[in-house]
Amino acid sequence: PYRGRWEVLSTGQQAVNRSHAKIRALVEQAMATLKSWRLLRKLRCSTTRITSLVQAVLTLHLTSSDR
Repeated sequence: PYRGRWEVLSTGQQAVNRSHAKIRALVEQAMATLKSWRLLRKLRCSTTRITSLVQAVLTLHLTSSDR
């Protein structure tokens, strides 16, 4: 992102900052969701299994929230 006062930045720089903020908000929301899952706090297995478990839980989470 570009630093400086909003009024001083060019229109292009403001657009880049706006886009960056949108992506950052999505990532922060995803990390907060992952941290709230109790399953991941005490998980003791290999990292490859954790990846597939997270994918499965995320799929279930997204399908249940669409309804």
